[in-house]
Amino acid sequence: MDIGEKIRMARIKANLTQEQVAEVLNVSRQTISNWETGKTYPDIVSVVKLSDLYDISLDHLLKEEKPMSKSDYLNYLEESTNTVKSRIRLSIIILIAVYLGIWAVSLISFWFFNSGSDAMGYSILYLWILFPVTTFVISLIIGKNNYWGGKKWLLTIVFGFLYMLAEYGTFSAANMITFHKIKFPEFLMIPLGAAISLIGMGIGTGIRHWGSRKKQG
Repeated sequence: MDIGEKIRMARIKANLTQEQVAEVLNVSRQTISNWETGKTYPDIVSVVKLSDLYDISLDHLLKEEKPMSKSDYLNYLEESTNTVKSRIRLSIIILIAVYLGIWAVSLISFWFFNSGSDAMGYSILYLWILFPVTTFVISLIIGKNNYWGGKKWLLTIVFGFLYMLAEYGTFSAANMITFHKIKFPEFLMIPLGAAISLIGMGIGTGIRHWGSRKKQG
């Protein structure tokens, strides 16, 4: 009996539906179905959660009918852990790419598609709507998934710094070119951007803790 069949039998014995299991593990019902039919396999984190949920040992879930050697078991753990880490890294790369992409597009739009009469509209759209919303949402996702662990809070400063550079690379730079005068960055933009990020990250962290308590309850 393979691991998919064992997972299915354990779920049935626990008197749980695929929908119920999917909700606890925060995955789709189709994912549970794929595990049980052997189309895909759960990573080690999910296996541990299934073991707790079904009240069966990891040894029972992971062992084949023939004895599994210690080296095979450790290799399985390593491969599953690497899969989880790869998914996390990909998610982080996507988040960074999205934010920097929006940041770059905003600067390009200002210099190549913005006229003097559009300055106020640009300010409202990018600096006071798009950037804050993007910073908030991405920070919320980081907090909810606990990317970078405790170091994630330092990212609020990075978001604040980039928020300041967005203003400095547009309006301030245009003013310096127009009036031939060097202007220092608006350093007050840093705490503003950091505060927006901090709120998003705090809410995301709160959602994660609430979800963990709900599952445990």
